[in-house]
Amino acid sequence: MPNPSAPRLRIVGIGGTTKAGSSTEKALAACLAAAQRLGAEVQLIPGTALACLPLYSPEETARTPEQQRFVATVRDADGLILATPAYHAGMSGLMKNAIDLLEDLRDEPRPYLDGRAVGCIVTAYGWQGAGTTLTSVRTIVHALRGWPTPLGVTLNTAMPLFDPSGLCMDERIQTQFELLAQQVVSFASRFAA
Repeated sequence: MPNPSAPRLRIVGIGGTTKAGSSTEKALAACLAAAQRLGAEVQLIPGTALACLPLYSPEETARTPEQQRFVATVRDADGLILATPAYHAGMSGLMKNAIDLLEDLRDEPRPYLDGRAVGCIVTAYGWQGAGTTLTSVRTIVHALRGWPTPLGVTLNTAMPLFDPSGLCMDERIQTQFELLAQQVVSFASRFAA
């Protein structure tokens, strides 16, 4: 049970695609809604916002306002949920570019994703790409000193998953969203303590 006197945990969801109403973004929104029901303050950074980030270039130290906002949002997060489509067995370029920008957190008191629980969601048109991409995303989270949750959710978008309003139509998948959110909130709470 959440402590009413404790500050609310901040869970940030990052991902989606530039396609309006993408399955990836609907899955991310479903997970964030579950985290919010658990008492967390949530924020969604959709694929359209990621598309506004210039290409990461390590030799370029000047940052646009969009890049500064993105890094500040991740800096202040207690936990993250990353959601990406699988493109040729890897995460989307939008997601990879955003994650590369987290190099700006290297000299922080909590460098990179240190001390942050990170849930991972991968959508793919078929199962093979989802599994290999999930492994890749989890490896990147580890490289950034984050703590991937034990559960990672993979979704086969070749099957209908969401109704037109964005609600998950499969009870088993919704249960996975709830469990992933619970793990992120629970682990983030322990790290925050």
